[in-house]
Amino acid sequence: MNKIIWVLLGILLTTATSCEFSENIYIYENGSGKMEFTFDASEMMKMTGDELAKESEEKVDSTFTFKELLEERKDSIPKLSKEQQEVLKGLENYSMHMLMDPSSKTMKFDLFTNFKDVDELQDMFAAMTKMQAMGDEKGAGGNNKFSSLEQGTSELKYSYNGRKFTRKSKIINQELHQQMVDSLSEMAMVYESSTYKLNYHFPRPIKSVSNEAALFSDDRKTVTVEFGFMEYLKNPEALNLEVILEK
Repeated sequence: MNKIIWVLLGILLTTATSCEFSENIYIYENGSGKMEFTFDASEMMKMTGDELAKESEEKVDSTFTFKELLEERKDSIPKLSKEQQEVLKGLENYSMHMLMDPSSKTMKFDLFTNFKDVDELQDMFAAMTKMQAMGDEKGAGGNNKFSSLEQGTSELKYSYNGRKFTRKSKIINQELHQQMVDSLSEMAMVYESSTYKLNYHFPRPIKSVSNEAALFSDDRKTVTVEFGFMEYLKNPEALNLEVILEK
């Protein structure tokens, strides 16, 4: 089973073909909540199903913790930088539900965790690229198109003080970030068919949102922003968001 998990992560992060990525955050009145990072890679499964079938022809419907995966790669972790180790350690409390069915060409993932404070949250997508690198027999990055993310091209932080919520991404190494963008250019048309969506749920109605393209639920407690996946990779700061709640 663990071998299948690493194969799935590797194929997902190497191709990222026609996937739908979603950040779902639920914040409760006391500031605690739940975060889910979901992605539907069924379209990708239609293209890579034969490769997965070599590993297993059986349907996989499983929930596991990242603590288990980190334990499996405990010998590789000390070789990473201190910053990378801290990012991976922060994933210990995350769990993943995985559904993979070669016969129906279905592949869906749901990475989730509960949190006591929004400040605990981190960039799940970037953290997963680091995990995939540890499972790559060819070494960090391998054929992963997003390997430059492992080198810290950008950072993503969340904050919430009871009235204002912010999602702030910042490119911290412009040169490495541009190298990543350039490496993706050959697959740009494919990646442009994928989307990255934010779905944020709050305990009270929303007064204002910084993104003009944001959509609201009828009770204005949920805000949704959708962006092209390729455009997000090129400019992660485009999905920076400030949400002000009503008193």
